Amino acid sequence: MKVRTVEFCGTVVVHDATMPGNLPQIAFSGRSNVGKSSLINRILGRTKKKIAHVSATPGKTQGLNFYEVNKAFFLVDLPGFGYARAPEHVRAEWRTLVEGYLARDDGACGVVHLIDARRDPTSQDRDMLAYLAQLGTPTVVAITKIDKLSWQKRKDVLPELIRELGLDPEQVIPLSSKTGEGRDELMDALETLVEAQGETPEDTADA
Repeated sequence: MKVRTVEFCGTVVVHDATMPGNLPQIAFSGRSNVGKSSLINRILGRTKKKIAHVSATPGKTQGLNFYEVNKAFFLVDLPGFGYARAPEHVRAEWRTLVEGYLARDDGACGVVHLIDARRDPTSQDRDMLAYLAQLGTPTVVAITKIDKLSWQKRKDVLPELIRELGLDPEQVIPLSSKTGEGRDELMDALETLVEAQGETPEDTADA
């Protein structure tokens, strides 16, 4: 998929709010500081003029941020979870927002869940993947910051993650926001998710 247009279409802060439009939605989830904003900027081709805010302080995304891509689908940036410094009531609100949104019939048609290649999956990662499986939501697992690992370490880490989380290897894509590794594979996966909704992304072509 070639990204031609990207437009920020607003932030939703309650799970039952009216969506910004009727296009298919693909949500990006993950722990705070997993590199979600950096990855979104990389795959949307906005590495110089960033569209997703990258902060030195985790937990800054506190609503559902909608980005319209190619006038064909929404990429939805979900609040990061697991940020220990956020007050408990705030973390509870984030969870209610995210789970309520994902359970909507007009919510995400697919989810990209991010896990840091250098970290063991957390209980929140497991809970999110279990929740998505319960909902029957198609899920891609993006293993971020893969450039931080040696080739030998990658050989050990990826199969272990797949085994430990009970994933289909085809669900898993190693990615690097720094080098762009895995970007094309992820964009192909997004296009497949959108097409499964009966929509064909406009202005797209094979990279």
